Amino acid sequence: MGSGNAINTGKILFSAKAAIFADESNFKSTVSAYQAVIDKGLITDAVVISASGEKDSVWEVELAKAMRLKTTLLTCKPSSSAAKIADSVLDYKSIAEPYTYNMSTYLGMVLSATGEKPDEIKQFLQSVEVIPGFSDYTSYAFVVPDKYLNVTPMIITKGDELFGPHVMIRAFTEGHARHAKFVHPWDKELVITLGMKNNYFGDPKHRWNIPLPELASFGTMIALTYYLCGLVQRAKPNYFAQDIETYCTDYGPKAYGKPGSFDVIVPASD
Repeated sequence: MGSGNAINTGKILFSAKAAIFADESNFKSTVSAYQAVIDKGLITDAVVISASGEKDSVWEVELAKAMRLKTTLLTCKPSSSAAKIADSVLDYKSIAEPYTYNMSTYLGMVLSATGEKPDEIKQFLQSVEVIPGFSDYTSYAFVVPDKYLNVTPMIITKGDELFGPHVMIRAFTEGHARHAKFVHPWDKELVITLGMKNNYFGDPKHRWNIPLPELASFGTMIALTYYLCGLVQRAKPNYFAQDIETYCTDYGPKAYGKPGSFDVIVPASD
């Protein structure tokens, strides 16, 4: 279980396992649907992923324990509310980041599974030569190889967080891109393909193909796409900085029914 990009991280971490995935919207209905299987002891464990160990993760752990499932929390906050009630906790390191960024948090979890080296990823990012006119587009569409299916919603979420309705960020696997995602080629949309050739998607004059290192895996793909979203952010008005403080101190926490506010800058891991 996980909320936001935590569930997508879980799908990456457990992609080779016979696991059932759920998020904050369908976890209750999912455990209800599988209750008979749980009662028979065929499902024994629940893994909850949450960088903060707060908000939805608390009731997710509580519900899993009520279903008599052994709970394991993956988090960057081992002293959090969810960590205090989970049966076991895996603690990951993170750096201080603006609220919602979650770059170091979930990337650290992914790197623990893929074994990719951060220094090599950094060197690769520094070698990427940005095409002329990159900042001039209104829309940016990412197309990735099919194996990176679970990275595409992470890219879309990052676009939602940074730009909302101001800049369009789209993301598809190659397989999904074939399903009428590019019916409307547009000279104001840059189609960025990663680790593959693009002969069909978007205006031919507005495509950018970026090859990947031979040993690239999910960590490289997440870092690269987040880096490119960051370049978009640098090129546009700073919508995020304009709105994030109000979100953190007003309607963001209110949506959870909780008093107080969120940290605009989330502290580094404990």
